[in-house]
Amino acid sequence: MLRLYYDLLSQPSRAVYIFMKKAKIPFKEMPVALRKGEHRTEEFAAINPFQLVPVIDDNGFKLTESIAILRYLHRQFNVADHWYPKDSRIQARVDEYLEWQHINTRVNGSMFFQHKFLLPKMFGREVNTRKVEEYQNKLETTLHQFETVWLKDRPFIAGDQLTIADLLAACELEQPSMADYDVREGRPLLTAWFNRVKEALQPEYDEAHNVVYIIRNKSGGKVSGAKL
Repeated sequence: MLRLYYDLLSQPSRAVYIFMKKAKIPFKEMPVALRKGEHRTEEFAAINPFQLVPVIDDNGFKLTESIAILRYLHRQFNVADHWYPKDSRIQARVDEYLEWQHINTRVNGSMFFQHKFLLPKMFGREVNTRKVEEYQNKLETTLHQFETVWLKDRPFIAGDQLTIADLLAACELEQPSMADYDVREGRPLLTAWFNRVKEALQPEYDEAHNVVYIIRNKSGGKVSGAKL
């Protein structure tokens, strides 16, 4: 059986988890607790030498990297075309965002979260305010571009339908909320897009993000429906 190794604190893990649940792809859940260092064991290194999540094992075929995993699953299983459309130009728009997001949505949101919340919590040290300010500025530039370029005159990133680009983006943009930063504030186009994506992905979206909601509530944010 197809196995998914994941941790729902990981943005790419959440994206793959939601996709597989929403697309009704049967799989065995193999949670890996990053906070406990389970990804650093020799056993996990045999599954993924990079010691990162997510990873899939499809009857002996092991694959790392969330984008590669999503594309593979789309080819291998009978899932709706809208996720990664066969139409060459729409697919190119999806790929265009996926290439862009690595050093924009992903890195800036992740690094802001790490420096403001994760690293001080893990190592019991003071927040590096210079780094937080640096990555917050970069994140805000990214969010401005997200609204003015990727969402310009269209409801979803690649056009009129939800794709894996929207799924990955939403999971990334939830991460800063755990460090008490709401990416939606003052951004009406992004807020409307977020609402469309979340509605289309329910109930799997909230299920995958419950741990995010719990941490967000503890850091001062408020999210209804979190199982505290």
